[in-house]
Amino acid sequence: MNKHIKVFSGSQIFVNRLSQLLNEIEVPYLVKDNKEAGRVAGFGTLGNSIDVFIYESDLEKAQRTIDDFKHQIEADK
Repeated sequence: MNKHIKVFSGSQIFVNRLSQLLNEIEVPYLVKDNKEAGRVAGFGTLGNSIDVFIYESDLEKAQRTIDDFKHQIEADK
């Protein structure tokens, strides 16, 4: 069975950009928006509540893209 692993947590803007990058290298991903899920359920969440998951089997293919993306957003701070 192919397991999902979390590769990023952050704001909607960053998640959108990472999603675009993963699409470019044809790596399927799953976005889990905890903030929106909490709002719909009637309670809130704090912090960076949007997570990006990929299949564990795609990690090697996506690792450089993910690392470059994280490095870029850290440099922009």
